[in-house]
Amino acid sequence: MNIAHVALWTRSLKAQVQFWETVFGGRSNERYVSQNRPGFESHFITLDDGPTIELMTLPDLPGAPSHPEFIGWAHIAINVGSRAQVDSMAERAQANGTLLSAPRMTGDGFYEAVIADPDGNRIELVGA
Repeated sequence: MNIAHVALWTRSLKAQVQFWETVFGGRSNERYVSQNRPGFESHFITLDDGPTIELMTLPDLPGAPSHPEFIGWAHIAINVGSRAQVDSMAERAQANGTLLSAPRMTGDGFYEAVIADPDGNRIELVGA
């Protein structure tokens, strides 16, 4: 078994698509507009390896909890290939204000940095 896709709610579909294309080289499909669910729109982002990411929006989507830790998925981790790539992507994230945690070795043995997407969701950049 494997994960087919993961889904992410957003208030800014365009900003999320641009983020995933720019930061991770993702490829977006055409915007889907539901004929059955008024206001629902989505894009699927395809990365080179791994599951696709479905970006979804609705009008009047409620905000996320203010506390960074709550019941539910905590983050997504993306293997970017190498420590050098983690460092490079972290430098770019630092320059544009989206770096949450600088590159480091974690206690569970990962070399990672943490960045935020346009909605503040946490994404771990992991390198071998």
